[in-house]
Amino acid sequence: MPVSADYTDFLIEMLAPLGPVTSRRMFGGAGLFADGLMFGLIVDDVLYFKVDDENRAAFEEEGMEIFSYARSGKQASLSYWRVPERLFDDPDEFVDWARDAMSVALRADTAKPPSQRKKHSA
Repeated sequence: MPVSADYTDFLIEMLAPLGPVTSRRMFGGAGLFADGLMFGLIVDDVLYFKVDDENRAAFEEEGMEIFSYARSGKQASLSYWRVPERLFDDPDEFVDWARDAMSVALRADTAKPPSQRKKHSA
């Protein structure tokens, strides 16, 4: 099922306090980007945020799961975890989780060799 424009627009509106957020269709879903870095993934109108060791515990405490998909007959996963539905009823906490995901994206980008980093403002 493709990502609906209404759901994407809803998310971008929820994320407005973070500054400019854009979406880009990719691989049957869509990515959410801020400052040139992807921090969110939308698949079948389900939102996933980028996760690392700094914010993983919050997702685990909520019972959320990592995004995974079938590739070449095997399960593969990305560093994106499903966002708890309850956050959609708490815009401030939702933005806090999104801000954490943006920090993860920045840390991941900073860990790359300089020639592979995205151009973004610090």
